[in-house]
Amino acid sequence: MPTCSVTRRVHFNAAHRLVNPARDEAWNRETFGPCANEYYHGHNYELDVTVTGAIDPETGYVMDLSRLKALCEEVLLRELDHRNLNLEVPWFRDLIPTAENIAVVCWRQLKPHLPPGLALHLRLWETPRNWVEYAGD
Repeated sequence: MPTCSVTRRVHFNAAHRLVNPARDEAWNRETFGPCANEYYHGHNYELDVTVTGAIDPETGYVMDLSRLKALCEEVLLRELDHRNLNLEVPWFRDLIPTAENIAVVCWRQLKPHLPPGLALHLRLWETPRNWVEYAGD
């Protein structure tokens, strides 16, 4: 069967602060600028979740997009949406919640829940002009 990619875009709002606790406040301000604000700041994130695989001859799907949507809601959005990533999300307890790290964490959380044989690629939009992509370890 031919292979194809399908994508579902999901949205979440979250606050974070970029700070390396091993470095002093001056270093953090110099490195992260306003993103090191001690009172945090927020983003309206968009996450494009793309799965690639063979088209199932019975259904014509690579993966049912309603199932992919439900997985994203159960595995990711429940943990991330309307949260302070630094303070409320254990995934970032020892990890700076940069867009890069958020994408990697989302990939690692979601991948085990996908049907076998599907490749996973994420594009995380932090702003309409800034995004990161991650396709696995």
